[in-house]
Amino acid sequence: MGSYIARRTLAAAISLAGVSLMTFLLVFLVPGDPAEMVAQARFGHGVVEWEIEMVRRTEGLDRPLAVQYLKWVSHLLQLDLGHSLINRQPVMSLICSRLPATLLLACSSLLLSLLAGVPAGVIAAVKKGTRLDSVLRIIALAGVSVPGFWLSYLLIIVFALKLKLLPVGGYGTLANLVMPSVVLAAGMAGLTARLLRASLLEVLQQDYIRAAVANGLSNSKILWKYALKNALLPVVTVIGLRVGMLLSGTVIIESIYGWPGLGKLMLDSIYTRDFPVVQGCVLVSAACFILLNTCVELIYAWLDPRIRWGTGR
Repeated sequence: MGSYIARRTLAAAISLAGVSLMTFLLVFLVPGDPAEMVAQARFGHGVVEWEIEMVRRTEGLDRPLAVQYLKWVSHLLQLDLGHSLINRQPVMSLICSRLPATLLLACSSLLLSLLAGVPAGVIAAVKKGTRLDSVLRIIALAGVSVPGFWLSYLLIIVFALKLKLLPVGGYGTLANLVMPSVVLAAGMAGLTARLLRASLLEVLQQDYIRAAVANGLSNSKILWKYALKNALLPVVTVIGLRVGMLLSGTVIIESIYGWPGLGKLMLDSIYTRDFPVVQGCVLVSAACFILLNTCVELIYAWLDPRIRWGTGR
């Protein structure tokens, strides 16, 4: 187990190193002179040459690329992501101020999707071929297929403008959380239900399930104690990936509802060409994604005893 965790930690560290390099090169991959773009973001359009040169010297953009990267990494190891070009606030403090909103939205969406998707998947598998199964599959397919931005506007029109039950957007109350959480949970719940149904039907055909039935165990005990645990394996993997996407920032949904999360911060920074903030958001998002993937691998190994910790299989 120790060697398995060590290998996964090493893989995560290598991935983070690669992400840090790509994040650093983000500014230089954009067409144009980075010093000129930073000067435009700081001073506005129509900058003169001396302002560009001043930015080039003060920001160290006149140094070799490798030197700039090593300096950036040294600050990064001290949790220093630089300062915003617009308001000069530390990037880390900006991200930390927005991260709780994203975490709240992600956790509420995950909870709603599990509360809806897991029972729907189990019921659809148990009632295979019935009318209830067909209805649940259609609803799950709709949840996966409907675009999030379209569902967002539909909910706004119905519940905010017509019925006036919920606010159009904003942050701070439970009512503000309802619509964005439902939109993000819809696709995840549909995918969870479809995956769990297919996985559970496959597991119920296994020999050890037939042996349990032959030994006289009740259907409920077989389902909840033996079948469901193994059927959750692919679901856990997909949920981990989707939660990583939520923590990375749901740019469109946060922008529609004015939710002050990480995704909206990144989008606003792209519009204003605030590259240090964009770099920080990308790096933090990637770190969350890698961390969640590592946790999913550990949960996967815990759920499936056939995985040998010593070999990582």
